[in-house]
Amino acid sequence: MADFLYSIDRALFYFINHTLQNPLFDLVMPVLTDLNKQPVAIVIFALLWLLLLAKGGRAGRIAALLLIPTIYFSDQLNSTFLKHIFDRLRPCHALEDVHILVPCGSGFSFPSSHAVNNFAAAIVLAFYIPKGKWWFYSFAAAMAFSRPYVGAHYPSDILVGSVVGVGCGALIIFLYSQIEAWWKHRNAPIEEASKDEAET
Repeated sequence: MADFLYSIDRALFYFINHTLQNPLFDLVMPVLTDLNKQPVAIVIFALLWLLLLAKGGRAGRIAALLLIPTIYFSDQLNSTFLKHIFDRLRPCHALEDVHILVPCGSGFSFPSSHAVNNFAAAIVLAFYIPKGKWWFYSFAAAMAFSRPYVGAHYPSDILVGSVVGVGCGALIIFLYSQIEAWWKHRNAPIEEASKDEAET
């Protein structure tokens, strides 16, 4: 069964990495997949984060602040725990005739940290800023797709990574909602007492 699933995974990898190969994607995908290494992109993302924090209203501020623990948690969970459970080699190290467009990297392949982190962030942003949900999901999906295209991951790496990312984002949202509810309940008597004093 494992061999059968791997054969499907490998066939899908070659379909994305070879059959879909074209000059436009060869130009765009390496840039997209390595945005976190591009100084200009880092500056743009930082400015967008500050804009969301300053002008996004209450929901925007919550989303901006929650992105920090979300990405930290999802990245650490995947990079230091999940990847070392499976120890799967990247396709650019395991397969022949890979159309490799970026440095292959020495880390393990399964799940894809790009997929995990971007879908975790997309879930948080979409929850608090629903008007932009299709932009967030589309960006995360494009980032995930770029990984097998450039030769760095199998399709199953990004599929499972996306699921893990959704779970991480949902967990952060749930924990924040519980903390917020506890805080409101804890301060309710104080607010009621203050209101009573103001009325007397």
